[in-house]
Amino acid sequence: MPVPSSQPNAPTGAPDHEDLMRRIARDLVDSYDEELELELEDRSVDEAGELVSTDKAARQLYFQELFRLQGELVKLQDWVQHSKQKVVILFEGRDAAGKGGVIKRITQRLNPRVARVAALPAPNDRERTQWYFQRYVAHLPAAGEMVLFDRSWYNRAGVERVMGFCSDAEYEEFFRSVPDFERMLVRSGITLIKYWFSITDDEQHMRFLGRIHDPLKQWKLSPMDLESRRRWEEYTHVKEVMLERTHIPEAPWWVVQAVDKKKARLNCISHLLTQLPYHEVQHAPVALPARVRNPESSRQPVSAAMMVPERY
Repeated sequence: MPVPSSQPNAPTGAPDHEDLMRRIARDLVDSYDEELELELEDRSVDEAGELVSTDKAARQLYFQELFRLQGELVKLQDWVQHSKQKVVILFEGRDAAGKGGVIKRITQRLNPRVARVAALPAPNDRERTQWYFQRYVAHLPAAGEMVLFDRSWYNRAGVERVMGFCSDAEYEEFFRSVPDFERMLVRSGITLIKYWFSITDDEQHMRFLGRIHDPLKQWKLSPMDLESRRRWEEYTHVKEVMLERTHIPEAPWWVVQAVDKKKARLNCISHLLTQLPYHEVQHAPVALPARVRNPESSRQPVSAAMMVPERY
Protein backbone atom coordinates (compact mmCIF):
# COMPACT_ATOMS: atom_id res chain seq x y z
CA MET A 1 0.00 0.00 0.00
CA PRO A 2 1.46 3.42 -0.91
CA VAL A 3 2.33 5.76 1.92
CA PRO A 4 -0.02 8.78 1.87
CA SER A 5 1.58 12.16 1.25
CA SER A 6 2.05 14.41 4.27
CA GLN A 7 0.94 17.35 2.14
CA PRO A 8 -2.70 17.39 0.92
CA ASN A 9 -3.14 17.41 -2.83
CA ALA A 10 0.64 17.16 -3.39
CA PRO A 11 1.39 15.88 -6.89
CA THR A 12 3.21 12.60 -7.36
CA GLY A 13 6.95 13.13 -7.12
CA ALA A 14 6.51 16.51 -5.41
CA PRO A 15 9.77 18.02 -4.07
CA ASP A 16 10.50 18.04 -0.36
CA HIS A 17 9.72 21.15 1.68
CA GLU A 18 13.22 22.65 1.57
CA ASP A 19 13.51 22.17 -2.19
CA LEU A 20 10.05 23.65 -2.68
CA MET A 21 10.93 26.73 -0.64
CA ARG A 22 14.15 27.18 -2.65
CA ARG A 23 12.17 27.03 -5.88
CA ILE A 24 9.58 29.51 -4.62
CA ALA A 25 12.39 31.85 -3.58
CA ARG A 26 14.02 31.46 -7.00
CA ASP A 27 10.69 32.19 -8.67
CA LEU A 28 10.34 35.31 -6.52
CA VAL A 29 13.80 36.47 -7.66
CA ASP A 30 12.69 35.85 -11.26
CA SER A 31 9.66 38.03 -10.65
CA TYR A 32 12.01 40.80 -9.48
CA ASP A 33 13.89 40.33 -12.75
CA GLU A 34 10.62 40.82 -14.60
CA GLU A 35 10.22 44.22 -12.99
CA LEU A 36 13.92 44.95 -13.51
CA GLU A 37 13.48 44.46 -17.25
CA LEU A 38 11.02 47.33 -17.34
CA GLU A 39 13.58 49.61 -15.68
CA LEU A 40 16.34 48.89 -18.19
CA GLU A 41 15.09 50.99 -21.11
CA ASP A 42 18.33 52.98 -21.37
CA ARG A 43 20.82 50.70 -19.68
CA SER A 44 23.38 48.46 -21.29
CA VAL A 45 23.43 44.70 -20.82
CA ASP A 46 26.58 45.02 -18.70
CA GLU A 47 24.80 47.37 -16.33
CA ALA A 48 21.87 44.96 -16.15
CA GLY A 49 24.23 42.21 -15.07
CA GLU A 50 25.78 44.42 -12.39
CA LEU A 51 22.35 44.97 -10.84
CA VAL A 52 21.90 41.31 -9.91
CA SER A 53 24.55 39.35 -8.05
CA THR A 54 23.21 35.77 -8.35
CA ASP A 55 23.61 33.83 -11.61
CA LYS A 56 25.10 36.92 -13.21
CA ALA A 57 26.29 35.24 -16.40
CA ALA A 58 22.94 33.50 -17.02
CA ARG A 59 21.01 36.70 -16.43
CA GLN A 60 23.32 38.68 -18.68
CA LEU A 61 22.79 36.17 -21.48
CA TYR A 62 19.03 36.24 -20.93
CA PHE A 63 18.83 40.03 -21.04
CA GLN A 64 21.17 40.19 -24.02
CA GLU A 65 19.00 37.78 -26.01
CA LEU A 66 15.76 39.38 -24.85
CA PHE A 67 16.88 42.84 -25.94
CA ARG A 68 18.13 41.49 -29.28
CA LEU A 69 14.84 39.71 -29.95
CA GLN A 70 12.84 42.76 -28.91
CA GLY A 71 14.84 44.76 -31.44
CA GLU A 72 13.74 42.27 -34.10
CA LEU A 73 10.14 42.62 -32.90
CA VAL A 74 10.37 46.36 -33.55
CA LYS A 75 11.47 45.56 -37.12
CA LEU A 76 8.56 43.12 -37.39
CA GLN A 77 6.17 45.80 -36.19
CA ASP A 78 7.45 48.27 -38.80
CA TRP A 79 7.03 45.64 -41.52
CA VAL A 80 3.49 44.76 -40.38
CA GLN A 81 2.53 48.43 -40.42
CA HIS A 82 4.32 49.27 -43.68
CA SER A 83 3.03 46.26 -45.63
CA LYS A 84 -0.50 46.37 -44.13
CA GLN A 85 -0.29 42.87 -42.67
CA LYS A 86 -2.95 41.45 -40.37
CA VAL A 87 -1.54 39.15 -37.67
CA VAL A 88 -3.33 37.20 -34.92
CA ILE A 89 -1.36 35.30 -32.27
CA LEU A 90 -3.16 33.04 -29.79
CA PHE A 91 -1.62 32.18 -26.43
CA GLU A 92 -3.16 29.19 -24.66
CA GLY A 93 -2.04 27.01 -21.78
CA ARG A 94 -2.82 26.05 -18.22
CA ASP A 95 -3.13 28.64 -15.49
CA ALA A 96 0.32 29.95 -14.44
CA ALA A 97 1.92 28.59 -17.62
CA GLY A 98 3.55 31.96 -18.41
CA LYS A 99 1.34 33.26 -21.23
CA GLY A 100 1.07 36.74 -19.77
CA GLY A 101 4.81 36.94 -19.23
CA VAL A 102 5.69 36.30 -22.87
CA ILE A 103 2.93 38.63 -24.09
CA LYS A 104 4.38 41.36 -21.90
CA ARG A 105 7.88 40.80 -23.35
CA ILE A 106 6.56 40.84 -26.92
CA THR A 107 4.61 44.08 -26.53
CA GLN A 108 6.97 45.79 -24.06
CA ARG A 109 8.71 47.97 -26.67
CA LEU A 110 6.05 48.00 -29.38
CA ASN A 111 3.47 50.61 -30.31
CA PRO A 112 0.18 49.66 -28.60
CA ARG A 113 -1.67 51.08 -31.61
CA VAL A 114 0.01 48.44 -33.78
CA ALA A 115 0.36 45.52 -31.34
CA ARG A 116 -2.80 45.13 -29.25
CA VAL A 117 -3.58 42.61 -26.52
CA ALA A 118 -7.06 41.09 -26.29
CA ALA A 119 -7.77 39.48 -22.91
CA LEU A 120 -11.52 38.99 -22.84
CA PRO A 121 -13.40 38.41 -19.58
CA ALA A 122 -16.08 35.75 -19.19
CA PRO A 123 -19.01 36.39 -21.54
CA ASN A 124 -21.94 38.36 -20.17
CA ASP A 125 -25.58 37.30 -20.46
CA ARG A 126 -25.99 38.97 -23.86
CA GLU A 127 -22.76 37.52 -25.28
CA ARG A 128 -23.82 34.01 -24.25
CA THR A 129 -26.72 34.26 -26.72
CA GLN A 130 -24.49 35.36 -29.63
CA TRP A 131 -22.71 33.24 -32.20
CA TYR A 132 -19.83 31.83 -30.17
CA PHE A 133 -17.06 33.53 -32.20
CA GLN A 134 -18.82 36.90 -32.40
CA ARG A 135 -17.16 38.64 -29.47
CA TYR A 136 -13.72 37.55 -30.69
CA VAL A 137 -14.31 38.81 -34.22
CA ALA A 138 -14.69 42.35 -32.87
CA HIS A 139 -11.03 42.24 -31.77
CA LEU A 140 -9.52 41.00 -35.03
CA PRO A 141 -6.89 43.26 -36.64
CA ALA A 142 -7.27 45.77 -39.44
CA ALA A 143 -4.44 46.21 -41.96
CA GLY A 144 -1.15 47.08 -40.26
CA GLU A 145 -2.09 45.58 -36.89
CA MET A 146 -1.11 42.64 -34.69
CA VAL A 147 -3.50 41.26 -32.06
CA LEU A 148 -2.27 38.99 -29.28
CA PHE A 149 -5.05 36.98 -27.65
CA ASP A 150 -4.35 36.14 -24.01
CA ARG A 151 -6.67 33.12 -24.18
CA SER A 152 -9.04 32.93 -27.09
CA TRP A 153 -12.00 31.11 -28.59
CA TYR A 154 -10.29 27.93 -27.37
CA ASN A 155 -11.84 28.61 -23.95
CA ARG A 156 -14.70 26.43 -25.17
CA ALA A 157 -12.36 23.49 -25.71
CA GLY A 158 -10.73 23.98 -22.30
CA VAL A 159 -12.20 25.70 -19.26
CA GLU A 160 -15.79 25.68 -20.56
CA ARG A 161 -15.65 21.94 -21.20
CA VAL A 162 -14.00 21.05 -17.89
CA MET A 163 -16.17 23.36 -15.77
CA GLY A 164 -19.40 22.44 -17.52
CA PHE A 165 -20.06 25.92 -18.94
CA CYS A 166 -21.06 24.50 -22.32
CA SER A 167 -23.22 21.58 -23.37
CA ASP A 168 -21.98 18.49 -25.19
CA ALA A 169 -23.70 19.79 -28.35
CA GLU A 170 -21.99 23.19 -28.08
CA TYR A 171 -18.64 21.49 -27.50
CA GLU A 172 -19.00 19.32 -30.62
CA GLU A 173 -20.25 22.26 -32.68
CA PHE A 174 -17.12 24.18 -31.69
CA PHE A 175 -14.90 21.48 -33.18
CA ARG A 176 -17.00 21.41 -36.35
CA SER A 177 -16.84 25.20 -36.69
CA VAL A 178 -13.36 26.22 -35.58
CA PRO A 179 -11.37 24.73 -38.49
CA ASP A 180 -13.67 26.49 -40.98
CA PHE A 181 -13.56 29.70 -38.94
CA GLU A 182 -9.75 29.71 -38.88
CA ARG A 183 -9.47 28.84 -42.57
CA MET A 184 -11.79 31.76 -43.28
CA LEU A 185 -9.52 34.09 -41.29
CA VAL A 186 -6.47 32.87 -43.21
CA ARG A 187 -8.24 33.24 -46.59
CA SER A 188 -9.14 36.81 -45.63
CA GLY A 189 -5.43 37.64 -45.34
CA ILE A 190 -4.90 37.14 -41.60
CA THR A 191 -1.78 35.30 -40.45
CA LEU A 192 -2.90 33.09 -37.57
CA ILE A 193 -0.30 31.67 -35.16
CA LYS A 194 -1.30 29.46 -32.21
CA TYR A 195 0.87 28.71 -29.16
CA TRP A 196 0.23 26.25 -26.34
CA PHE A 197 2.41 26.78 -23.24
CA SER A 198 3.18 23.44 -21.62
CA ILE A 199 4.14 23.04 -17.96
CA THR A 200 4.30 20.05 -15.64
CA ASP A 201 1.99 19.21 -12.76
CA ASP A 202 4.84 19.86 -10.33
CA GLU A 203 5.69 23.23 -11.87
CA GLN A 204 2.11 24.52 -11.74
CA HIS A 205 1.89 23.40 -8.12
CA MET A 206 5.02 25.40 -7.28
CA ARG A 207 3.85 28.51 -9.18
CA PHE A 208 0.47 28.49 -7.45
CA LEU A 209 2.21 28.30 -4.06
CA GLY A 210 4.42 31.19 -5.13
CA ARG A 211 1.34 33.29 -5.94
CA ILE A 212 -0.28 32.38 -2.63
CA HIS A 213 2.78 33.60 -0.70
CA ASP A 214 3.44 36.74 -2.78
CA PRO A 215 1.02 39.59 -1.94
CA LEU A 216 1.81 41.24 -5.28
CA LYS A 217 0.62 38.16 -7.18
CA GLN A 218 -2.34 36.96 -5.14
CA TRP A 219 -4.72 38.82 -7.47
CA LYS A 220 -3.72 36.36 -10.19
CA LEU A 221 -5.38 33.50 -8.30
CA SER A 222 -9.11 33.15 -8.88
CA PRO A 223 -11.45 30.45 -7.56
CA MET A 224 -11.45 29.07 -11.12
CA ASP A 225 -7.65 28.78 -11.03
CA LEU A 226 -7.77 26.84 -7.79
CA GLU A 227 -10.46 24.53 -9.16
CA SER A 228 -8.36 23.96 -12.29
CA ARG A 229 -5.57 22.72 -10.03
CA ARG A 230 -7.86 20.04 -8.63
CA ARG A 231 -8.93 19.02 -12.14
CA TRP A 232 -5.45 18.71 -13.64
CA GLU A 233 -6.15 15.37 -15.32
CA GLU A 234 -9.42 16.59 -16.88
CA TYR A 235 -7.57 19.57 -18.35
CA THR A 236 -4.91 17.21 -19.71
CA HIS A 237 -7.54 15.18 -21.53
CA VAL A 238 -9.36 18.15 -23.10
CA LYS A 239 -6.03 19.72 -24.10
CA GLU A 240 -5.04 16.57 -25.95
CA VAL A 241 -8.42 16.43 -27.72
CA MET A 242 -8.15 20.12 -28.64
CA LEU A 243 -4.68 19.81 -30.14
CA GLU A 244 -5.66 16.72 -32.10
CA ARG A 245 -8.88 18.14 -33.54
CA THR A 246 -7.75 21.70 -34.31
CA HIS A 247 -4.18 21.23 -35.57
CA ILE A 248 -4.78 22.18 -39.20
CA PRO A 249 -2.26 23.01 -41.95
CA GLU A 250 -3.60 26.55 -42.32
CA ALA A 251 -3.19 27.24 -38.58
CA PRO A 252 -1.10 24.61 -36.79
CA TRP A 253 -0.43 24.50 -33.07
CA TRP A 254 3.04 25.20 -31.73
CA VAL A 255 3.90 23.84 -28.26
CA VAL A 256 6.26 25.88 -26.07
CA GLN A 257 8.05 24.04 -23.27
CA ALA A 258 7.42 26.52 -20.45
CA VAL A 259 8.78 24.99 -17.24
CA ASP A 260 11.67 27.47 -17.49
CA LYS A 261 9.87 30.79 -17.95
CA LYS A 262 12.83 32.72 -19.30
CA LYS A 263 13.76 30.09 -21.87
CA ALA A 264 10.09 29.86 -22.86
CA ARG A 265 9.96 33.59 -23.56
CA LEU A 266 13.08 33.56 -25.68
CA ASN A 267 12.06 30.41 -27.56
CA CYS A 268 8.57 31.68 -28.27
CA ILE A 269 9.69 35.10 -29.50
CA SER A 270 12.46 33.56 -31.59
CA HIS A 271 9.98 31.16 -33.19
CA LEU A 272 7.40 33.89 -33.77
CA LEU A 273 9.95 35.87 -35.75
CA THR A 274 10.44 32.89 -38.09
CA GLN A 275 6.72 32.70 -38.87
CA LEU A 276 6.56 35.99 -40.76
CA PRO A 277 8.71 37.04 -43.76
CA TYR A 278 9.48 40.43 -42.29
CA HIS A 279 12.42 42.62 -43.23
CA GLU A 280 13.79 45.92 -42.01
CA VAL A 281 11.83 48.86 -43.38
CA GLN A 282 13.96 51.79 -44.44
CA HIS A 283 12.94 55.12 -42.94
CA ALA A 284 14.05 58.61 -43.83
CA PRO A 285 16.57 60.03 -41.34
CA VAL A 286 14.89 61.83 -38.47
CA ALA A 287 15.93 65.47 -38.04
CA LEU A 288 14.89 67.32 -34.93
CA PRO A 289 13.51 70.71 -35.96
CA ALA A 290 14.87 73.83 -34.31
CA ARG A 291 12.77 75.09 -31.43
CA VAL A 292 10.86 78.26 -32.25
CA ARG A 293 11.58 80.95 -29.70
CA ASN A 294 9.36 83.94 -29.18
CA PRO A 295 10.93 86.64 -27.00
CA GLU A 296 7.47 87.79 -25.91
CA SER A 297 6.49 84.33 -24.66
CA SER A 298 6.59 83.74 -20.91
CA ARG A 299 5.91 80.74 -18.71
CA GLN A 300 3.20 81.21 -16.13
CA PRO A 301 3.92 80.01 -12.59
CA VAL A 302 2.08 76.91 -11.33
CA SER A 303 0.25 77.08 -8.03
CA ALA A 304 2.07 75.23 -5.28
CA ALA A 305 -1.25 73.60 -4.33
CA MET A 306 -1.24 71.81 -7.69
CA MET A 307 2.22 70.32 -7.35
CA VAL A 308 2.80 66.69 -6.45
CA PRO A 309 4.89 66.52 -3.25
CA GLU A 310 8.50 65.57 -3.99
CA ARG A 311 8.95 62.82 -1.40
CA TYR A 312 11.74 61.03 -3.29
